[in-house]
Amino acid sequence: MIPKKTLGVLGGMGPAASAEFMVLLTRFAPASCDQEHPKVILLSWPQIPDRTKAILSGGEDPSAYLLEGLNKLAAWGADVLAVPCNTAHYFIDKMKDQIPRPLIHIVESTLEQAKQKSPSGAWLIATKGTIRTGLYQRYANQMGVKLLLPDSEEQDKIQSCIELVKKNDSQAAGRALKEILASLQKKNDVPFIAACTEIPLAFEATGLGNNLMISSLEALAVKCISVIYSDVYNPY
Repeated sequence: MIPKKTLGVLGGMGPAASAEFMVLLTRFAPASCDQEHPKVILLSWPQIPDRTKAILSGGEDPSAYLLEGLNKLAAWGADVLAVPCNTAHYFIDKMKDQIPRPLIHIVESTLEQAKQKSPSGAWLIATKGTIRTGLYQRYANQMGVKLLLPDSEEQDKIQSCIELVKKNDSQAAGRALKEILASLQKKNDVPFIAACTEIPLAFEATGLGNNLMISSLEALAVKCISVIYSDVYNPY
C-alpha cells in the first residue's frame, strides 16, 4: 500500500519518546517493502523549553519554538503534522489558526482509543502540567470519556517516573510506576491512559500486561498511519 501523505513530526520532547514513536510508525504501517513505508520528516528539538515548567512555575513559554518547528516541517514538505508530546498540545491549541498544515491531535487520538477500549473510564497518567491545564479533562468531557485522576501524592510520584525516563533510567521508572499503578488499581480497577509519551517507556519496564495501558504514543501513531494512507483528512 502506497502512502499518500508526508508526515512531519516535531519531536525531542523527550528524545526517547520520539524515537519510540518512529518505531511505532514503522510497526503499524501497512507496508510490504521499504517503498511502502510512510515518508516522515522528523525534527527532533530537545531544546524546546520545558512545557510543564512553563505551566507550573513561570518557565519560558515554548509556543514560539513549537510554531517555528511546525513551520519548518511544512516548508520541508510535510502534508500533515504530529507532535508526540501531550503537554505541548496545551500551547498548540492556543495557536491552531497559525499552524501551517493539518495537525493530528494526540489528545483526541488517545481519547478515541480510550472510549473504545474502556467505556467505564480510565485513570489519567500525565505530567503535572497536563493535569493542571485540564487539557485531557476538557476533551474527555466533549467526547464522553470518564477520567479518574490520581491524588496529589500519587501525581508527585508519576512526575518522578517521567523525569526518570528523561534521565535514561527507564528501569527505575518502571519499578516506581508499577507500585503507583497497583495502588490506583486498588481504588478502581480500570485501564490507565498514558497521557505523557514517557509513560509507555516506563510501563514497558513494569512487566505488566499491555491490556492495562492505553498509550498516547501508540494512539497517535495509529491515527497518523490512518491519515498517511487515506485520501481525505479533516483535522477539525
